[in-house]
Amino acid sequence: MKYNPNEIEAKWQKYWAENQTFAASNNSEKPKHYVLDMFPYPSGAGLHVGHPLGYIASDVYSRYKRHQGFNVLHPMGYDSFGLPAEQYAIQTGQRPEDTTRVNIDGGFDKEGNKIAGYRKQLDKIGFSFDWSREVRTSNPDYYKHTQWIFIQLFNSWYNKNSDRAEDISTLTKVFEKEGNANINAVCDDEIAIFTADEWSAYAKETQEKILLQYRLTYLAETEVNWCPGLGTVLANDEIVNGVSERGGFTVVRKKMTQWSMRISAYAERLLQGLNEIDWSESIKESQRNWIGKSIGAMVTFKVNGHPENISVFTTRPDTIFGVTFMTLAPEHPLVQEITTPEYEEKVNEYILASSKRSERERMADVKTISGVFTGAYAEHPFTKEAIPVWIGDYVLAGYGTGAVMAVPCGDERDYAFANFFKGQNGMLPIKNIFDKDISEAAFGSKDGFQLVDSDFLTGSGYKEGTKKAIEALEKLNQGYGKINYRLRDAVFSRQRYWGEPFPVYYVNGLPQMIDGQYLPIVLPEVEKYLPTEDGLPPLGNATVWAWDTTANKVVNTDLVDNTTIFPLELNTMPGWAGSSFYWMRYMDAHNETEFASKEALAYWESVDLYIGGNEHATGHLLYSRFWNKFLKDKGFAPTEEPFKKLINQGMILGTSAFVYRLEGTNKFVSKNKMEGQNVQPLHVDVSMVNSSDELDVEKFKTWREEYKDAEFILDENGKYIVGREVEKMSKSKYNVVTPDAICEEYGADTLRLYEMFLGPLEQAKPWNTAGISGVFGFLKKLCRLYFDEHNMIVTDDAPTKDNLKTLHKTIKKVADDIENFSFNTSVSQFMICVNELSTQNCHSRAILEPLAIVISPYAPHIAEELWSLLGNEGSIAMVPFPVFEPKHLVESEKEYPVSFNGKMRFTITLPLDLTKEQIEEIVMKDERTIKQLEGRTPNKVIIVPGKIINLVG
Repeated sequence: MKYNPNEIEAKWQKYWAENQTFAASNNSEKPKHYVLDMFPYPSGAGLHVGHPLGYIASDVYSRYKRHQGFNVLHPMGYDSFGLPAEQYAIQTGQRPEDTTRVNIDGGFDKEGNKIAGYRKQLDKIGFSFDWSREVRTSNPDYYKHTQWIFIQLFNSWYNKNSDRAEDISTLTKVFEKEGNANINAVCDDEIAIFTADEWSAYAKETQEKILLQYRLTYLAETEVNWCPGLGTVLANDEIVNGVSERGGFTVVRKKMTQWSMRISAYAERLLQGLNEIDWSESIKESQRNWIGKSIGAMVTFKVNGHPENISVFTTRPDTIFGVTFMTLAPEHPLVQEITTPEYEEKVNEYILASSKRSERERMADVKTISGVFTGAYAEHPFTKEAIPVWIGDYVLAGYGTGAVMAVPCGDERDYAFANFFKGQNGMLPIKNIFDKDISEAAFGSKDGFQLVDSDFLTGSGYKEGTKKAIEALEKLNQGYGKINYRLRDAVFSRQRYWGEPFPVYYVNGLPQMIDGQYLPIVLPEVEKYLPTEDGLPPLGNATVWAWDTTANKVVNTDLVDNTTIFPLELNTMPGWAGSSFYWMRYMDAHNETEFASKEALAYWESVDLYIGGNEHATGHLLYSRFWNKFLKDKGFAPTEEPFKKLINQGMILGTSAFVYRLEGTNKFVSKNKMEGQNVQPLHVDVSMVNSSDELDVEKFKTWREEYKDAEFILDENGKYIVGREVEKMSKSKYNVVTPDAICEEYGADTLRLYEMFLGPLEQAKPWNTAGISGVFGFLKKLCRLYFDEHNMIVTDDAPTKDNLKTLHKTIKKVADDIENFSFNTSVSQFMICVNELSTQNCHSRAILEPLAIVISPYAPHIAEELWSLLGNEGSIAMVPFPVFEPKHLVESEKEYPVSFNGKMRFTITLPLDLTKEQIEEIVMKDERTIKQLEGRTPNKVIIVPGKIINLVG
């Protein structure tokens, strides 16, 4: 019999599909275990060998937990809305729903290129996914629930007293009874105070506008990252070096009316929840930094000659007597109000320039110092001195209040700013309020100082000074103590087509929610996916996009009469909408009325193990935790946190290949012949290079038209040797290796074992196809324990002690490794095990049957085949994992080296429980000892039980 992976794997993948082997039950007597992979986006490029790394790890773990007797939910689906599909549709003239479907299911694109399809690629690798629960965020039967959750957010407010979200009706009841003076809510700033009578007297529209200031999702004019080239707003993590990550288009800051989510309401709970979950410290720290809790004070500075005030949040109110200037964000609403005519031109130029830099770029750039004086002055709360007001792009409009009270003696950025503009009109000299030297740098510590030249704060330290300053500010009614967070409300609108439609129509410009019973509001067809000529989002091109409040359905846009038929929202939801609750949808994927039933949610509770890339450290993981906490408040989610344990897999890197073109020619020189030559390195497709780094020159010449007449300077062996470099695996670097090719040549089990063998799961590691043949050889060697060229050779012979020792050593090692996610060392142990059993000539069923189970999580296809050939019925997937028996690892005998005057002459195997006297008696009577001594009596016999025997003299 021969190991034929293609035949074996196709057989068992078909068996699993037909028998629904991995379908999880929502009602089982077994304990539950929920293993989740981060939602993949199905691009046309398909999978390369780096993508399945986390999936293989989660699959090994899922299969192991099934062997342990758990009811395992291991689902898979697709985060199928998003900008990439829309951009591809715009470029190729295809519908994004068509390209998305082909990318998932396989088929042909517009140019006739065959697309393998994510589903087929995943199936080839033999994952134990419960495909009966597959979801796609772009399917209406999925996004109807996204729309429903949006409506729940709209109809909720955050009550600080109860510290949770509550229905908006509870807020209106308070308004009706006592007004809003005593409401303790997370809401917009500077809401006007009204009484119960005033509330009742307000028109319905006025009441709705007020409620928008409290709702958890609301419309507001917001500073956004606008990308004209893509025609949409981008999140911070979609921008790299000031341009869009996709396409490299310019991004500018501008104000737009947008839907926002009041995630800031959950800042403290998001922070505290990190203490309850098993995540890596680096990911937790990323979230803590993003949430950015600061304890300090709000301070109000009056502006000379203007009715407006500048509000500032500071963590150092103790340094208030060191303020020598103020800095506003260029986007701050007061800038245009207070700028004097003589500085207006410079201020406007600076605002335009800074709008072209992303917030992330502005935060990261600590070297560039720029700013402009507004000509305006603020008044110091205590000294009443005039303080010049500047603008600078190191201050962000969305962080704090968008204003900074600059204390250059105590802050490095303020110090640098003050020194850079030293001597200019509008920049006062640095004032030192510390008993420390600041001639070279600011003194930023909160310890080891006393304040000087600080009026009533002189002589105080940080804690005492902070307390006194806040008390004095409160007496002046110009400040108060406050906890602040860097976390800002999340913009929830996108000016693009391929996303979830909002279930919103507008009456007199005010948003109204469509009743949940009429969901989903299905994305309409449009002729083109670009914004309209007058700048409206792509849905502005839709001809059927209005809401009939009488018929409760979407109707033609030209029927809008603003009486019974109203315009629908033209923006769509962002990519993170559908991925913020998908793990709960998997629990009850076919429920048509709810995103999941209470019974299903109560049974699965939350995800036990979540595996995915650390690129989601802040965005997805924060948003999903926010939605989970909100749904918990509303009585839907059963737990506060969605993901108990999180593991980030490392990246598999590609080994790129380079050819070297002589500058200005079409001549290429081999790597080992290019010394002293002026060459240009160019990426070349790794499929043209063999394991000895030799380029297939003829293939290269036919690769591109420009290379058909290329000339080559070869080495002394007549070969063209390429250069090699480890880089990110990417189509643009031509270093992509597809799992399909590996599965075709070596089989999926080889791919799975090799990816786990490459190194620790959480570390980055380079891919080297040359190493995969060794793993393939291991699997063939494993098979030779079970069958030869013709027949099964497994016997019913009793196993030897060595057989049992090898098996149980492997059982223990593999179980421990899987529990600790040390998958690479398990593969090493399999190799050791098979080598030892081969040396022992072991073909005992008592050893080989449990061995098939132990290797099954890693190499499930061959394990299933061996299990079947051994005469067992059904799948190996649910068979109990072998129990480790420590007794087989306990050494009962020891092979002693027997030495004479320090020189080892022979070995003797003795029981380990013998005394020194018993050992000496046995050794002295041994014929080999008698021969060595030749009648002499040794002066001394040295015996260390379990280690050595040495006869001296």
